[in-house]
Amino acid sequence: MATGETVKKIKEPTRKSATAKQIEFSFHAPEAKKVYLAGTFNDWNTKLMLMKKGKDGVWRIAVKLAPGKYEYKFFVDGTWAHDVPRAESVPNPFGTRNCVLSIE
Repeated sequence: MATGETVKKIKEPTRKSATAKQIEFSFHAPEAKKVYLAGTFNDWNTKLMLMKKGKDGVWRIAVKLAPGKYEYKFFVDGTWAHDVPRAESVPNPFGTRNCVLSIE
């Protein structure tokens, strides 16, 4: 199935008053039909943020987020994916873990 993810900052704000940053989420799942990003930034909505699959089998989406700490997961073909070996994570009430992203 899926084998990890990457989160990277892709654009810094150009004005001092702009605090949100463009963040790219990516998730390697070449066999998946649909991958959504869900987390505290979208009330865990599993139908709102459909990611786009690249020819390399990596799903990507860019999201503008203000500084703060966010929990998130990937929703892959109707199942929560938590196979994210290098990401910071925290336990959730369902006995699994959520990935954590901190934006300064």
